[in-house]
Amino acid sequence: MESAPRAWATIDLDALRHNLGRVRELCPRAGIIAVVKADAYGHGMAQCAAALRGADAGICGFAVATMDEASRLRGTEADLPIQLLAGFRGADELEHCARLGLQPVLHDPGQLRLLREFAMPAGGRMTVWLKHNSGMNRLGFGAEDCLAAAREIGKREDLELRLMSHFAWADALGDSDSAAFTRRQLRAFEQLRGALAAEPGGGSAAPPCSLSSSAGILCLPDAQYDYVRPGIMLYGSSSVAGRSAPELGLRPVMSLRARLLSVREVKAGEAVGYGAIWRFPKDTRMGVVSIGYADGYPRSAANGTPVLVESGGEFVPCKLVGRVSMDMITVDLGQLGDVGPGSEVILWGGGLDADDVGAWAGTIAYELFTRVTARVKKQYC
Repeated sequence: MESAPRAWATIDLDALRHNLGRVRELCPRAGIIAVVKADAYGHGMAQCAAALRGADAGICGFAVATMDEASRLRGTEADLPIQLLAGFRGADELEHCARLGLQPVLHDPGQLRLLREFAMPAGGRMTVWLKHNSGMNRLGFGAEDCLAAAREIGKREDLELRLMSHFAWADALGDSDSAAFTRRQLRAFEQLRGALAAEPGGGSAAPPCSLSSSAGILCLPDAQYDYVRPGIMLYGSSSVAGRSAPELGLRPVMSLRARLLSVREVKAGEAVGYGAIWRFPKDTRMGVVSIGYADGYPRSAANGTPVLVESGGEFVPCKLVGRVSMDMITVDLGQLGDVGPGSEVILWGGGLDADDVGAWAGTIAYELFTRVTARVKKQYC
């Protein structure tokens, strides 16, 4: 039986293509590797990949985090390169990389040992990304180990070498510590590129390089190199401290919506929800909304978190009150009159910045997007 959805997410593929176009404006010469890991940050990997591939801005490949993601993406995107950000975890995954034409990231000595023992199929060739730990200290090799690995890989005709790293703190360059830290990373990466270019047989050129994801794209034009890896900016969220997505020329892709289940009059002093953490300071109207933490709406959302409620053909700002439940939230409707069961409520997107909602919940838009659960149906437009 089909019925009106209680909670749903509208995914605006035109906005996605617009945001990719913004990447191209900022990076006119770099290849764009679109990051679609985590189900395209919760937006739907297959649908977003198809939209990005068909966009006028042009991409040269995708990036995902896991072998499962890469396998599923290869099932719908037969020929574009797919970068495997965490690389392979064993001989079986290395074989899958070769069979599916993936581009694994190398960040651990164990991967180099497996690669050393692996024979590509006759005539086959694999692109591998050597990850430099330029200061983030998660994954990657130090400069000397990168040079040694590059020498080894360079001896093989069946491997093509590329170099990458990742900024740790490029989202707050107005902070002097962030700016200094980021410049140290950039300087370390540049020094490694120079050392690779100076290697015998290097031909006075470093291998193709990639350093910037969304924050670097938006803030560091001198760090674009050969490839950039946009992630969150594709989905319309800001990765830059103190600047909103609209200020950066980005449009929201996901709009999370639900409906009012009921509306009631409440008196001053009355409480609502588990723990009675909110008491109404004055007589008002309260709405119960058909969404909760089982749908991915954050339980940590504080009293006052903004929502938009449909009233008279417009969406009017209201505020969350009370504790978020598994299937419901409650909002202070004030004196809105033209609302009732079935009225739409926007939780983020559609004029309500997900970055702002994330701040009220003590988190970031990345987490909001990726936590939306399967019972929230996606509608693509």
